[in-house]
Amino acid sequence: MVQGTTSDAGKSTLVTALCRWLRRQDVAVVPFKPQNMALNSAVTADGGEIGRAQAVQAQACHLAPHTDMNPVLLKPNSDTGAQVIIQGRAVTSMNAVAYHDYKRVAMQAVLESHQRLSSQYPVVMVEGAGSPAEINLRANDIANMGFAEAVDCPVILIADIDRGGVFAHLVGTLELLSESERARVKGFVINRFRGDIALLQNGLDWLEERTGVPVLGVLPYLMDFHLEAEDAIDTRQAAKTGERLRVVVPVLPRISNHTDFDPLRLHPQVELTFVGPGQPIPPADLIILPGSKSVRPDLAFLRAQGWEAAIRRHLRYGGKLLGICGGLQMLGRSLADPHGLEGSAGESDGLGLLDFRTVLEPEKQLRNVRGQLALEEAAVSGYEIHAGVSEGPALTKPAVRLSDGRSDGALSTDGQVMGTYLHGLFETSASSSALLRWAGLREVQSIDYHALRERDIERLADQVEAHLDTEKLRQLCGL
Repeated sequence: MVQGTTSDAGKSTLVTALCRWLRRQDVAVVPFKPQNMALNSAVTADGGEIGRAQAVQAQACHLAPHTDMNPVLLKPNSDTGAQVIIQGRAVTSMNAVAYHDYKRVAMQAVLESHQRLSSQYPVVMVEGAGSPAEINLRANDIANMGFAEAVDCPVILIADIDRGGVFAHLVGTLELLSESERARVKGFVINRFRGDIALLQNGLDWLEERTGVPVLGVLPYLMDFHLEAEDAIDTRQAAKTGERLRVVVPVLPRISNHTDFDPLRLHPQVELTFVGPGQPIPPADLIILPGSKSVRPDLAFLRAQGWEAAIRRHLRYGGKLLGICGGLQMLGRSLADPHGLEGSAGESDGLGLLDFRTVLEPEKQLRNVRGQLALEEAAVSGYEIHAGVSEGPALTKPAVRLSDGRSDGALSTDGQVMGTYLHGLFETSASSSALLRWAGLREVQSIDYHALRERDIERLADQVEAHLDTEKLRQLCGL
């Protein structure tokens, strides 16, 4: 099990790296995260929903994503509450205090899923969540040491040296663990180191002497590296020259599946700008309204920021507007939540740019899909994760014709506004190129997003082989 001293210490990255490193040796390995809290999710082969990071880790293992890989997923819909997804299915929403007591029930699902995976694979590579030293969360813990103790799992502790305080993070984390939990930590990994390793050696020697825990290695800071972020939006972009398409994404408080925009961020001809609270929407060729876990509150937030007026001005000047999932729902005439699924029950006026109405229903729709865009009949593949059911005249001119015979979304009569429930639109080269041409880019350079992701997974496995104690890692895996 890989645990971290903090969030974003590199747990997901290290698990992905170890999974591919083992697959290179023909070891059947499967990723597993007992409990995840994220608004970036993926649809599995068995029709459920898991954290996006586990889907990437499944790719590293050459496996299709499965709900057992992440049996508990929490999707926040407010600062104090979240939708609870157990083994791929939304079962309830509750506040943090209620969930603390619910952990005993969730733990049973965690152990069931782990047992199924353990019976099929010789190595289960487990990822923790946050830090194991969060004192207020240790009771009934199912995400870190509580799980490791329950299944008798050895632990590697990873810390990020780039943010500073790495020795304090590692030593302090150990100090806050129980005696049995400290004994479970079999090695440290230091992540994102820049410079000459010789300058770090005396610190590593001190750390091993102080704790009695070996340092398994130091991973370098990788430049030009991409792995889909689980939480924070990755805004890094390489320097871009020549003709560029200006794409703007308003960042909503409950933005979901912002990994939709990673292919655009990596595209050499796209200048992607995320606009946050208090910031005006700059001139753009394309504005994209993203997915949202709480569409009505996020639509109210959009209006409070003055972004609705900016969007209408953008359209008057001939710009294009795309809505994805919750963003699609905002484009319609109204959005009703009679069951209070995403907050208080009620109904909101939409932006009224497309003639349809959406009602949120308790049964979430989860599908991996293929089809053709209305634009150029370009091939597209993606996934649906939504509770809304949309109906209205605008949908008779769909944005996508799906291979299962259904249609999806809408394209306005003047061709300026498009909305779809499909996530992953820009991951398919053909659909990405068609959308960029629609938005105004004349000569589009095609990129293979899946190949880029595969390249970086391979780079991670290279780092394991070059910088970590692979013999010790094989022993910890029981090989």
